[in-house]
Amino acid sequence: MDILDKLESGQRLDFDDGVKLYDLDLFTLARFADKRRKELYGKKTFFNINRHINPTNICKDICKFCAFSANRKNPNPYTLSHDEVLSIVEDASKRGIKEVHIVSAHNDKVGLEWYMDMFRKIKERFPHIHIKALTAAEVNFLAKEYGLSFEQMIDMMIESGVDSMPGGGAEIFDEEVRDYICKGKVSSDEWLQIHRLWHHKGRKSNATMLFGHVENRAHRIDHMLRLRALQDETGGFNCFIPLIYQKENNYLNVKNFVTGQEYLKTIAIARLILDNIPHIKAYWATSTLSLALVAQEFGADDLDGTIEREAIQSAAGAPSRYGVALDEFVALIKDSGFVPVERDSLYNELREW
Repeated sequence: MDILDKLESGQRLDFDDGVKLYDLDLFTLARFADKRRKELYGKKTFFNINRHINPTNICKDICKFCAFSANRKNPNPYTLSHDEVLSIVEDASKRGIKEVHIVSAHNDKVGLEWYMDMFRKIKERFPHIHIKALTAAEVNFLAKEYGLSFEQMIDMMIESGVDSMPGGGAEIFDEEVRDYICKGKVSSDEWLQIHRLWHHKGRKSNATMLFGHVENRAHRIDHMLRLRALQDETGGFNCFIPLIYQKENNYLNVKNFVTGQEYLKTIAIARLILDNIPHIKAYWATSTLSLALVAQEFGADDLDGTIEREAIQSAAGAPSRYGVALDEFVALIKDSGFVPVERDSLYNELREW
C-alpha cells in the first residue's frame, strides 16, 4: 500500500514506511502530523514551570558529542554541595516551580549516597515538588560502579524520593553509532531495560533521541520503533523528545548541521510513527524557541518548560542557559496561535491561558 494511503487510513507504520516519510515534502508531513495532534489535543500546547539543576560535570565517561563534562574542552570541573542544591530549589520554589529536573555527569568521586541523600533532602524540604532525576545512563553508571542490579538502583531512587525519570542517555540506539559517539556508556538494550523496570514499578518516564550528528534517517526510525515496542509492552512513556545535536565544544566535528526543515520533518514523523506515546516535545533548549514554536504545527504538543537554568545543552552552544520567563513563554505560545496549558510532570492540566 502507498505511504499516503496508509497515512490517510491511519494504519500503523513500519520501518520502511518510516524511511519513506522523510521523502515526503514538508507540508504533506505537516498536514498529517497536525491532524493527529489536533485529534489528541486540539490547539493546546503543554508546558511546566520547572527548574533544571545539573549538580556536577565531573564524568568518568568521555562521549564525543558532550560539551558538558569536565575535560580539556571544558576545563572547569564543579560539584555542588547539597546546601547549594537546596538553595537553588528554595529560590526557584518561590517562583512556583512544580518540578526539578536533575541530571548530572557520571561522577565516580562523590559516592552513591551523595545522589540519594540529595533527593531525600529535596523531598523532605519541598514535598510538593516533583523530582525528575537520573537518566538511564546515570542509573547504569551507578549500578555498575557499586555492584547493584538495575532493580536495586530503581528501588533506591524511589525510596529516596525520585518521582519520574528523564529520557536522557538514549542518544541513538544503533550500537555501531553508539560505539563511535559514546563508547562505554549504557547500551541500547540496557537503556530500554532500565526504563522497562521503572515502568513495571508503576512509574513514568520520558524518552529522547539525539540526532543530527553521524546517524542517518534509518537509524532514527529504528530508534523510534524500539521505543514504540517498549511502549506497547509497558505504556510507561509520557513523552518523546527529539534532541538536536549541538555542535560546539565537543569532539565529533560534524560539518553539516541539521536544518530546521529536517528537525520539523523528524518531529512530524515522530508524531506519526509513535502512535502510542502521547506527547511529542519540541525541546526548545536544543532547537531554539522560535523553531520549537513552529514545531507546534508539525505535531509537537509540548515545549518542556521555563527551565530557569540549564548547563548541558548550553555548554555545546544552545541558547538555553538562563531559561525563559513565564509571562514571555505564555505570550509566545498564544501569539503563535495555540493555547498555553500549564501541566504537572505527569501531564495533569493545572491552568489554561
